[in-house]
Amino acid sequence: MPRLRPDALEDAPYAAARPDGSMSMDETGRMADEPSKSEMKRRMHALQELGEAVAGLPAERLAALAIEERLRDAIGEFARTRSHEGRRRQMQYIGKLMKFEDAEVLREAVAAWRLGSARETLALHEAEAWRDRLLADDDALAAWMNAHPATDSQRLRSLVRAARKDAGRPDTRHGRSYRDLFQMVKHHLQADS
Repeated sequence: MPRLRPDALEDAPYAAARPDGSMSMDETGRMADEPSKSEMKRRMHALQELGEAVAGLPAERLAALAIEERLRDAIGEFARTRSHEGRRRQMQYIGKLMKFEDAEVLREAVAAWRLGSARETLALHEAEAWRDRLLADDDALAAWMNAHPATDSQRLRSLVRAARKDAGRPDTRHGRSYRDLFQMVKHHLQADS
């Protein structure tokens, strides 16, 4: 765009008017309300990063999103692309297509998936901690039964005994009873939450 002299604004057919009818351009010759080139690049990078996060969603979550078909196809092509350069260019294309989507809805979908994933991880860590506590301390069984009275106490005691017995043998550190104890603890934690 050629630079305009301030006195030539009245003659510029492409200059936008303010609500009061006056025109305004900055020192670079760009309209004052236009974003700078750097700002436009930042916005595109942000959309590209959001597109990358959306492309990382599981297939069932991606299918539930209301996005344009061409973006869905581009994400599918990104998943099939193996070369680094091809993936980089496909992600740029996804970033361009993201301009036509509601970014807030997509951000919320990504955040909900990440939060759900974090909750699942915390639940697994809690189950592991209880299992380890049950194996290490006899008093932990009473604490577990107070916190989770619906647990089959006989089965729980049996699994704890078997897992402790397996732990004593070097070749079966994480035997079936160890895994079964974890599954039982995880099941009751999920049922109680």
